[in-house]
Amino acid sequence: MRWLPALFSLSLLAGGSLAARKSTEDRFNEYHAKSLSSTPVKLGDASYKKLTSAPRDYSVAVLLTALEARFACHLCTEFQPEWELLSNSWTKGDKAGDSRLLFGTLDFSDGRDIFLGLGLQTAPVLLLFKPTAGPHAWPSAEPIRYDFTNGPQTAEQVHQWLARHTPDRPHPPVKRPINLFKWIVTLVAGSGIMTAAYLVWPYLLPIIQSRNIWAASSLIMILLFTSGHMFNHIRKVPYVAADGRGGISYFAGGFQNQFGLETQIIAAIYGILSFAAISLTLRAPRIVDAKAQQVAVLAWVGILFVVYSFLLSVFRIKNGGYPFSLPPFM
Repeated sequence: MRWLPALFSLSLLAGGSLAARKSTEDRFNEYHAKSLSSTPVKLGDASYKKLTSAPRDYSVAVLLTALEARFACHLCTEFQPEWELLSNSWTKGDKAGDSRLLFGTLDFSDGRDIFLGLGLQTAPVLLLFKPTAGPHAWPSAEPIRYDFTNGPQTAEQVHQWLARHTPDRPHPPVKRPINLFKWIVTLVAGSGIMTAAYLVWPYLLPIIQSRNIWAASSLIMILLFTSGHMFNHIRKVPYVAADGRGGISYFAGGFQNQFGLETQIIAAIYGILSFAAISLTLRAPRIVDAKAQQVAVLAWVGILFVVYSFLLSVFRIKNGGYPFSLPPFM
């Protein structure tokens, strides 16, 4: 008869295990049914404790948030639509509950005691409670916390995090609703642009095919970049600097330094030299009057000589050892 107490103890353990299994299954079925009609499930202090209590053979993702305007939680307001989209997409894609994952939301106004008990000072906070029993049991009953330090998160980012922590289970994808307004605006704007292009094209084509416009644009780009424009943006150089004698220095010493105004002066010098060379090459030969042609040639040669002399003087300012110079800027 000594085996009777042992048999009685085993029956009690088996009964307790069966009761616990039935309890956690009933909880999952209850909240899964609620989630099918409205997800994420809105929780309070009591329902939060009931849903997350151990033992449980399911996972629970609970968002602790503060949506009321008096809390001024902008991050909570921004993330709430993404959280609802994730919850709806997951629940609709897993109506049978094969993933054993439930979604819940606990607002501060409905769960003040839970917030105080967890010692939370900020919101939102996303907690994932993993199963403590069953085939996916996790050794620790403590929830895993999602990090919001990088600002608002998308539904896809949280979905990846949940999928990583719920392996060997279905992970229904996030399905965003079609934005009809965006599509309509895009189609209307595209139609307007195409209509305008069709009407303007006969007037725009001669401009696009103009060699003078392409030559001028190319020359401007060449002058802009050869004068050091990109250097200024990369190095964040000052526009001008003091010369130490109460004046302003327009040119920086050395070929590895320059000022913003210096770039503009060099670009203007290169522009004048280019325009003079182009005029001597293209304009001067077309002048019919011989005297006018001679005056134009001498004038442009004089401008070319003087401006180039000034350019050489700038080189000498940049580097005192530069050996070349021309009058009048010696």
